[in-house]
Amino acid sequence: MHPPEPVTPEPPRPVTRPLLTQSWLDLAFLHWEIDPADAARLLPPGTVPDTFDGATYVGIVPFRMHRVGWFNLPGIPYLGTFPETNVRLYTVDEQGRRGVAFRSLDASRLLPVLAARTGFRLPYVWSRMRLHARGDTRTYTSARRWPGPRTARSRITLRIGAHVTDPTPLEHFLTARWGLHHTVAGRLRYLPNAHPRWPLRRAELLECDETLLAAAGLSGLSGAPMSVLYSPGVPVRFGRPENA
Repeated sequence: MHPPEPVTPEPPRPVTRPLLTQSWLDLAFLHWEIDPADAARLLPPGTVPDTFDGATYVGIVPFRMHRVGWFNLPGIPYLGTFPETNVRLYTVDEQGRRGVAFRSLDASRLLPVLAARTGFRLPYVWSRMRLHARGDTRTYTSARRWPGPRTARSRITLRIGAHVTDPTPLEHFLTARWGLHHTVAGRLRYLPNAHPRWPLRRAELLECDETLLAAAGLSGLSGAPMSVLYSPGVPVRFGRPENA
């Protein structure tokens, strides 16, 4: 197994011929530290937990997906624009590529959910969702519809704070992820992405009422997240799937 690639705030490889384009807007990054052994049992075969100082993390990331599009075509305004909340773990494969593995991706548009589940074999679920913005506060809500569990829900409110002018190495580790690992027909695949460096801001968590972590197989967590960040967002390009 190759050693993990360096953590870099810019993508290590360009995406010159995108398969998908989209923008991720109004993102909240909430992270809890977990034991790598607890993460390992939930990861795609062929990956191991990516660690920072011996620990790994689970993240809840609510945001606005904006204008998903194919290739270099203009993004779709309605079907390609919707709130989303993902639960993700941190991975590294035998080639040393760092990435994420999604335990769930709640989204409010049924057709994109069906397309992502069938075309990419990603664990998208259809949920009732809303993002409410008022001044410097953001409230993200979700309630799962299909395929369940129907008890999976979240309500997260934060207050946006100061700009992060010099992110810590851990903050880069948690946010600068340049691909995702998932399994298709029993084979591990890697889907690379590229986007500008994250514009990050500190955030104060005002409310976090969620059962998404338990639904994702991480029921033993308690307490506040150890890191809360906000970003206004970035444009994103996904490359072609690669074997891992």
